[in-house]
Amino acid sequence: MSKPQTKATLVWKKIPGHQKAHLFQCRGLGPGFATVSLMDKRVEAMLEFEPTATQLLKNPLAIVALVPKDAAIFAAGALSGAAAKTVTAPLDRIKLIMQTHGLRVGQESAKKAIGFIQAFVSVGKQEGIKGYWKGNFAQVVRVLPYSAVQLFAYDTYKRLFRGTDSELSLIGRLAAGACAGMTSTFVTYPLDVLRLRLAVDPGYQTMTDVFVNMLKEEGLGSFYRGLGPSLIGIAPYVAVNFCVFDLVKKSLPEKFRNKPEASIVTAFVAASIATLTCYPLDTVRRQMQMRGTPYKSILDAFPGIVARDGVAGLYRGFVPNALKTLPNSRYYLLTYNHAIYTYRK
Repeated sequence: MSKPQTKATLVWKKIPGHQKAHLFQCRGLGPGFATVSLMDKRVEAMLEFEPTATQLLKNPLAIVALVPKDAAIFAAGALSGAAAKTVTAPLDRIKLIMQTHGLRVGQESAKKAIGFIQAFVSVGKQEGIKGYWKGNFAQVVRVLPYSAVQLFAYDTYKRLFRGTDSELSLIGRLAAGACAGMTSTFVTYPLDVLRLRLAVDPGYQTMTDVFVNMLKEEGLGSFYRGLGPSLIGIAPYVAVNFCVFDLVKKSLPEKFRNKPEASIVTAFVAASIATLTCYPLDTVRRQMQMRGTPYKSILDAFPGIVARDGVAGLYRGFVPNALKTLPNSRYYLLTYNHAIYTYRK
């Protein structure tokens, strides 16, 4: 005679004051036996984010789980910015050479603009392969705090400008992007001036040379020359860039939003629109940062550049700048996403 079979029924009931229930398989109490255990939030957080000593020995990268979230975002922004700028450094230096050509060669030769191929070949002949990365160290030193401050500040300003319904309006996005751009520019502006001088002036070889020479010959104020137009230019650029990026990504179907390809294309579109809109202001900024510049304000620079170089002078260097936009955005976002993924993993 066979024994009657019995079935166990598991019933879930919501217990007030508890958010999650965890099911554990218990050993030593017979096959198929299970218990339901409710854990305190602090214990759950500890298990999720604090690796054990054994886990750290097997996978040393697990130590990043001990890093606070805000610090991880800050570091990811800095790392991604440095990697992207290093990859695109040759194009960026050619852009700066073309952008400041008119001011450096003087009134008589300014009408004969230097082309992209000509500038590229010239650097290779005069300075060799290393010449394409001249000033890159200064750029990395500058971009580390700039990228980190920009990303961290943007997240902070977004929280600040959220409405009562926790939604961020279009005006809020623009305001957050503009404030983040101005904050990061103000903090790192002296490094930006040092980097430009090193990239376009053949007389300088190191950041120390540039710093000492500027301090002795031009004074402390030279490190902030052109700050006004820089803030005017970077604010709309970053505002349009972040705003378009967020809006385009939000308009994509949810299953495509987190794919790397979608982030790359979205970043490229956003950067292209922002660059096309604000590039003349960047040219004005660069020429005001030069040694011996005749421009004291943005009102002097615009008509001065047009009179000497024509309207096209405002867009000199735009081709290499456009060419570096896609790889720059790609490596920036891929490095940033990989850093965040490593932290969360």
